Amino acid sequence: MTTRIKRYIETDTGHRVPNHKSKCRHMHGHRYRFEAEIEGDVVQKSGVSDEGMLMDFSDISTILTIHIHDIVDHAFVVYEHDEQALRALSAMDDGHRTVVVPFIPTAENLAKWAFEQIQPHIVSTYGNRLRLVAMHVRETPKSVASWYA
Repeated sequence: MTTRIKRYIETDTGHRVPNHKSKCRHMHGHRYRFEAEIEGDVVQKSGVSDEGMLMDFSDISTILTIHIHDIVDHAFVVYEHDEQALRALSAMDDGHRTVVVPFIPTAENLAKWAFEQIQPHIVSTYGNRLRLVAMHVRETPKSVASWYA
């Protein structure tokens, strides 16, 4: 029988959608929630730390922290061809954190990016067929984008 679990981290991250028809074309930020959805079999091996689990939630949290949170938290994510934003951000000489990406940083594209960052680190230790099935990115309380395997 297959089980699914979810774990999330939150970041405060800025972005802009340069061609957007409305206010999202302006520089702004969100309290993003990056949520990993993992599927597999519950570990049955007796006496191991993960017995009765798919994967320890704290291990998932560590992966999310290293590969997402520590990259984009209190940073500005900018599309590599967004000349205006790149120019404005480069003028900040106080160690401002800018993350340049090869895509427009919409919630949809960030969900795919996050999936690609996390997927290689979800590994079955006990042969329990773990796999990352989705990354969900909540941009606002009412707006969520998901990327599925």
